[in-house]
Amino acid sequence: MELIKDLNIKLENAETRDFLADAIYPDTDKKLPLVIFVHGYKGYKDWGAWNLMAEKFAEAGFFFVKFNSSHNGTTVEDPHNFSDLEAFGNNNYSKELSDLGVVINHFVKNPHVDDQRIILIGHSRGGGISIIKTFEDERINGLITLASVDTLERFPEDEALENWKKEGVYYVLNGRTKQEMPHYYQFYEDFEKNVLRFDVERATEMAKAFVLIIHGTNDESVSVKNAEHLHILNPNSELFLVENADHTFGSKEPWTEKVLPHSLNIVIEKCIDFFNKNMK
Repeated sequence: MELIKDLNIKLENAETRDFLADAIYPDTDKKLPLVIFVHGYKGYKDWGAWNLMAEKFAEAGFFFVKFNSSHNGTTVEDPHNFSDLEAFGNNNYSKELSDLGVVINHFVKNPHVDDQRIILIGHSRGGGISIIKTFEDERINGLITLASVDTLERFPEDEALENWKKEGVYYVLNGRTKQEMPHYYQFYEDFEKNVLRFDVERATEMAKAFVLIIHGTNDESVSVKNAEHLHILNPNSELFLVENADHTFGSKEPWTEKVLPHSLNIVIEKCIDFFNKNMK
């Protein structure tokens, strides 16, 4: 089956700034379920094996979209590198949710999309964002979390928090790029101002979508207990644990192989099976 790849589509968001999205889908006259992938912290749309993941979903009959959130540190001109650390430092959850709303609104209008079948897949922090958006937007009827956090309240505590407030910024080393990545205090202020909206636990309980929770048992970044907790909060969800899989299910940046990592392939096949069973 031939795939259509519409890459680096520029989307405008008046609340944030321009950012890029990709759409990959089969060349068919049928209206296709819309799957939107939401990357996580220090992630971007072309990281690791995400492009191969997109192709596999498209080959299975989905209209697959991935995007760079506007303040993830990449730019429209340079989507593969963290070339705008000032933007990264000014990111917050409100901006990420706003960008996701723009993506949904843009692609539901695509003539190839079935607007009655909208699915979010969120990785890591993107899982928390996807959970909240699923609760807020009734158009979304399928949700899959990959190695998701069970709370967005992931900030320095006590003395470190006070120092952040005093200094206005703290830095996190990116182990891959060796960049010192800033986090401005506005991030925490935005969270405090919207603490009820950003309640992942409440959103998980209230979500009216089919929910699949996927996690690797050897996740070094987000404990598998997060997945178990999400499943308890939403007993109608399905919990799928991938034995010995890490936080990115075997993927890494750069990914130079032409095939998917074993664990990520298992994940995608499970996702496709879940969609086909629940969203015919």
